[in-house]
Amino acid sequence: MSYFFSIAFSPIAKIQKTIILFLVSVFLVVFLNPQQVISQAVFPEIRGVWLTKNDTDILIDRSVLENSLRELADLNFNTIYPVVWNSGYASYPSQVAESVGIPPLVRSNLHNNDVIGDIVREGHRQGLLVIPWFEFGFMTTPSSELATKNPRWITNRRDGSKIGDSAAGQVVWLNPFHPQVQQFIMDLVLEVITKYPVDGVQFDDHTVLPRDFGYDPYTIALYKQETKKNPPTNSQDKTWIKWRADKITDFMVRLNKAVKAKKPNAIFSVAPNPYSTAYNLFLQDWNRWVNLGIVDELIIQVYRPDLKTFVKELKNPQIQSARKKIPTGVAILTGLRNNPTPITLIEDKVRQARRHRLGVAFFYYETLWENAPMENDDLRKGVVRALFFEPQSRL
Repeated sequence: MSYFFSIAFSPIAKIQKTIILFLVSVFLVVFLNPQQVISQAVFPEIRGVWLTKNDTDILIDRSVLENSLRELADLNFNTIYPVVWNSGYASYPSQVAESVGIPPLVRSNLHNNDVIGDIVREGHRQGLLVIPWFEFGFMTTPSSELATKNPRWITNRRDGSKIGDSAAGQVVWLNPFHPQVQQFIMDLVLEVITKYPVDGVQFDDHTVLPRDFGYDPYTIALYKQETKKNPPTNSQDKTWIKWRADKITDFMVRLNKAVKAKKPNAIFSVAPNPYSTAYNLFLQDWNRWVNLGIVDELIIQVYRPDLKTFVKELKNPQIQSARKKIPTGVAILTGLRNNPTPITLIEDKVRQARRHRLGVAFFYYETLWENAPMENDDLRKGVVRALFFEPQSRL
């Protein structure tokens, strides 16, 4: 008996026991709690930039476009988001748009009348993911043919007014609950992924409806049919917000399914506002979309003027939860026309995003290289080169 105890409690036995306990703990974590392992998944860092309708210099000349995308690749960007839907017009030759009375309004460069096709080809040649961006979503301008030729598609507030203000100026909103509107948006999206060998599609903070809207005859009738009640007069009523948000979610689920049926590997990207704003003000329940598994990439628009408020948003639980499931990043404003953001602030925001394990996308290309006071092109590009010092492919 004494011999047995001397062996059992020898230093070698203790080491063996420690090893066994370690292996057992690993087994329990991996096989009995796989979600914990999944939650630690690491995705390639998003390094993106939006190409807007303001980026005319690179859109009107193919050689400039080629040089610009080559430079982005050399700086180790990995994703571009070219706009394909803005102000009620498609920025590519679209039969779907023409079918509802929208005249062709495509950007032509010096060599071709299909700039989107050029962007896709050159982007892929440079190793960039190309994800077309449906910028305006359900939003359009009051004077657009989409609005004037399809008046029943436009929703309104309780007082009957239809025009709202946005960063793009005065706008009206397509009714996201109307089946014809839903079919039009779906056809537009499917047209793009069929027409071009793109890597996905992106929807932003305009694939929504401001909470004051939804009092049009069609939506009122639909609500009464389903609830046996009139819509609440208070547009902020929680049940009324949820009913409308759920309807938009239902549409996004169907849209995702349609996209995946056409192109199973297509990235279904969403670029919303922070969750509280998105849901409570614009009926966009993107956190639920993530949990439903219909979002393949999430980029939250954190356009904050200072670093402190920017960092505060990064800590939101919805963002931190999403990054464990899918590639997630934050949108960083690089400036507005004639009002660039200092590169030092951009650099600080990128570093903070990384500290919170988030990728980045810059809004937008033109202002990324627009010099703030005491800056020049070499300085701004040098900072970006230092931030993205090694490649991070997403292909």
